[in-house]
Amino acid sequence: MKIAIGCDEAACQMKDAIKAELAAQGHEVQDYGTHDNAPVLYPDIGVALAEGVARGEAQRGLLFCGTGIGMAISANKVPGIRAAQAHDTYSAERASKSNDAQIITIGARVVGIELAKAIVQAFIGSSFEPRSQSKLDALAAHEQRLRQP
Repeated sequence: MKIAIGCDEAACQMKDAIKAELAAQGHEVQDYGTHDNAPVLYPDIGVALAEGVARGEAQRGLLFCGTGIGMAISANKVPGIRAAQAHDTYSAERASKSNDAQIITIGARVVGIELAKAIVQAFIGSSFEPRSQSKLDALAAHEQRLRQP
């Protein structure tokens, strides 16, 4: 699977650990940064990764910051993207199954690396359940309506 990954300075260690595990499992990982602890504007990374996912450059996206909140807000600014904050495996699985989320966000100051690894596996190991299609259709209709001038 092609997976996009990105973080701000608060989550470099977590991103690098997840990236290494995914690569070891044979996934193709595209790293959007950051690559050190120097302060960055997380919206720049979140939006860039979400745009890449929206263009089909990756099947799933993983974003990490201190809480996961800022990255979720940033990614959700990209039309057509559904990014969900996940701090447990159930939420990560439901983000995919119920909401067809392409991206999850995780807070490095909220969960540890081992739990983050389990959350990522739950997310990438699940797929959308068509019984929720009417909800996605409603979301898409609202998104389209709200983009109208």
